[in-house]
Amino acid sequence: MYAVIDIETNGGNRQTGKITEIAVFIFDGYEIIESFTTLINPESHIPQYITELTGISNQMVANAPKFYEIAKKIVEITENRVFVAHNVSFDYSFIQKEFKELGYNYTRKKLCTVKLSRKYLPGHSSYSLGKICDKLNIAINGRHRAAGDAQATVELLKRILEQQKTTEPTLF
Repeated sequence: MYAVIDIETNGGNRQTGKITEIAVFIFDGYEIIESFTTLINPESHIPQYITELTGISNQMVANAPKFYEIAKKIVEITENRVFVAHNVSFDYSFIQKEFKELGYNYTRKKLCTVKLSRKYLPGHSSYSLGKICDKLNIAINGRHRAAGDAQATVELLKRILEQQKTTEPTLF
């Protein structure tokens, strides 16, 4: 069972950046069986260039829950599931940092669809989510938004699993 996750942040630096949106899709290898998506108040400023990229503004997150208010849900929905993301180290490190700030050690088995795409879908000039999905005709409804990117990652994982002929890919 997989927890396919995407986050949006107020900056690319894990040390100083904060999560502004998260989407988690529970995927059984065939279909999505559960999902959770929310904006998150990062309790810090979202720069204009991030708003232009994601469409997420300071106004949008002003009344959104803070990470600590959704932390239990993240723990529960991802428990005993493989944490999957496109460039998993980015998403995982931000989430781990948020939990560390709360005094909790968040650990999950991880799977990276970038690495798996390179292995099982070779020959592409780019493995960025937008470009690989474009080449594979996977629609992204809401690029640079957590739900849109996570949904596309689920579809990409389906293609990888079909190519791999198993629902238990190598963990990284």
